[in-house]
Amino acid sequence: MVQPSTSWFNASRLKTRHLLLLLHLYEQRTVLKAAEAASMTQPAASKLLAEMEDMLGVKLFERHARGVEPTWYGQILIRRARSALSEIGRAYDEISSMRSGQMGQASIGTVVNPGTNLVPQAIALIKRDYPDILIRVEMDYSRPLVAKLLDGHLDIVIGRIIGPEGAGELQFEPLADEPHSVIARAGHPLTQYPRLEHADLVEYGWILPPAASVLRARLDSVFLEHGLQRPRNIIETSALPVITNLLRNSDLLTALPVESVAPYLQSNQLTVLPIQLGVRMEFFGIIRRRDQLLSPGAERVLEALRSTARRLYPEPLAPASLSPRLPEEGNE
Repeated sequence: MVQPSTSWFNASRLKTRHLLLLLHLYEQRTVLKAAEAASMTQPAASKLLAEMEDMLGVKLFERHARGVEPTWYGQILIRRARSALSEIGRAYDEISSMRSGQMGQASIGTVVNPGTNLVPQAIALIKRDYPDILIRVEMDYSRPLVAKLLDGHLDIVIGRIIGPEGAGELQFEPLADEPHSVIARAGHPLTQYPRLEHADLVEYGWILPPAASVLRARLDSVFLEHGLQRPRNIIETSALPVITNLLRNSDLLTALPVESVAPYLQSNQLTVLPIQLGVRMEFFGIIRRRDQLLSPGAERVLEALRSTARRLYPEPLAPASLSPRLPEEGNE
């Protein structure tokens, strides 16, 4: 009889209650509060924690007067536990959906530009043929979306792989790059200038992405490279409806891909200022976990995304087997 390996044997001894307690310990940071959240006694919680550490042969939490803090080992197990429990929950939801007559579900994360054209068009395509598939869409920057993909909260992300963390666990299919233009309201004072310089842009307020984002860093660099101070009058937001309404009702400026505000440009509510900003982002693409088996519903959504992308972005790109060039640390 073949004996199981020690690592597999120990992993198989971890039960759902161990993993739930682990997450409660991470969130509550005390054994007492974690025990209460898990509906067990403090001695029972301490015993479960000791069992986990004994199985793995490492200390998962450091004990101190204020409570507990996860060790490096603990952080690894916490991330994997969160992913495992999320997958179990998603499996339950999917089985329930199929039992109730639905054909499964898919969760998509997307950055702004493909979230305004590629993703909606792909969803319209899939809903035409498979109306019972439940599709959830979340729009954010690449870093938090990829983190949720790695944790099992998303099936597919349309974005960029930011930094090396988790890159080995991901599969990337490049789709298109994303040049940014300066967007303002129609009739903005700068539309009267026969020739615009970067110095003219600094005098106005700007709507910018969060300070940790790659786009923010590149916008700052553009002004510094032209010998200018970065804009001081700023509003930070990544919400496209907020951005477009602020632009339409003020003299604020922002940098966006033209496609993301195409309806406002076509209706003459917004305009593209005649200046080469000099900001480009790396290729965005379809990101999946290498080891993930997609549900039938998510597979159909993936097919719709690919077919829609072929229509929207006809230029040939690097093969998906090539590793994407990783931008510097930060969000998208």
